[in-house]
Amino acid sequence: MDIASLVSAEACQQADREDPLAPRRAQFNLPEDLSYLVGHSLGPSTPAALDRLDTTAHSAWKQGLIRSWNEAGWIDLAQSVGEKIAKLISAQKGEVIVCDSVSTNLFKLAAAALPLAKSQTLIVEEDEFPTDQYIAEGLARMSGADLIRAPQGEGLVQLEKAGGVLMKSVVSYRTASVTNIAEAEKMAAASDGLIVWDLSHATGVLALDMAPAKLATGCTYKYLNGGPGAPAFIYARQDIANSLNTPLPGWMGHKSPFAFSSQYTPADGVDRFANGTPPILSLTALDGALNVFEGIDLADLEHKATRLGDLCLHLAGQIGLATSSPDIGQRRGGHVTLHHEHGYPLMQALIAKGIVGDFRAPDAIRFGFSPLYVQYRDVWRAMHVLRHLLDTGEWDQPAFHARTKVT
Repeated sequence: MDIASLVSAEACQQADREDPLAPRRAQFNLPEDLSYLVGHSLGPSTPAALDRLDTTAHSAWKQGLIRSWNEAGWIDLAQSVGEKIAKLISAQKGEVIVCDSVSTNLFKLAAAALPLAKSQTLIVEEDEFPTDQYIAEGLARMSGADLIRAPQGEGLVQLEKAGGVLMKSVVSYRTASVTNIAEAEKMAAASDGLIVWDLSHATGVLALDMAPAKLATGCTYKYLNGGPGAPAFIYARQDIANSLNTPLPGWMGHKSPFAFSSQYTPADGVDRFANGTPPILSLTALDGALNVFEGIDLADLEHKATRLGDLCLHLAGQIGLATSSPDIGQRRGGHVTLHHEHGYPLMQALIAKGIVGDFRAPDAIRFGFSPLYVQYRDVWRAMHVLRHLLDTGEWDQPAFHARTKVT
């Protein structure tokens, strides 16, 4: 069905009926009258995740106590959950572990990569997600590495010139533009440089193939629905993992942690990047949440996310709203960014009407399209209400202008 043919709410409802992913929505805790278009910032809960969390808390923790490290398999949970994520990024078994936060993992990977690069240079683009920039700056200050803040889109150009280590998001959090991993890795190899990929806005919505990539990290609370503050993951390709030395050699990254040796011997492969005791409650919730992806073709995820974004852009064009996202028919991540000078109060007015998106300074309205639960009718409704707010000026109320800490 052509996007331009979705000219009414009824047409969108028909598209939902024909959507092969539509049954997955029932596996999420979402009220029918809510259009949740912000899964790129926090995915909703699933009954499976909450059930796992409840069982872990009230059975394994309450009854099993310390025995549950063995009897409930807690000690291997970071690896077993990592295997589930590996399938979502087309990585091999044993190449992914769940641990720490994206910020911490960026630091660990970039620090481990620097000795293997041609030059002691850290590169990050000036429009990259703030935490990536902050980690690059902090690591450069600590290590004495040179720091290059490249203009938007020129990080790979700088990597070709300088070598070093580039920290790069696969999907831009601002625009949803997508970097070609395979092409970028060829450029990195030619310059004896390395790329640390940030998969935070890509995992669970794109048909990723990490085989050409060497190093990556990503969060699990967005499209993977792991819950607020869910732990991140690390990907390290098998052929490079044992060449890396983590700057944070925690005891869980030791080859034999329960030997309690005073000398550090790194575990094999990606496991060496584990630090302290894994957060079992968060890990079990994530483990349950990932069940919703069972049997899903990654190409179907990306296809639907693209079509939902295309529909949003088509309807936004009719309203006259500008966008910085890739155009209709082009590859993009799972969100669309629109621009309006009064973006913040407009978003608050939308939320008041049961349409939840987010705002990013200075003027960006972002809608996220998680393909497992967002419907075509959600996109239609959001743009219909947005047009109404713009036509009536209903958004211009003091309550909608009041800024909250989280936008």
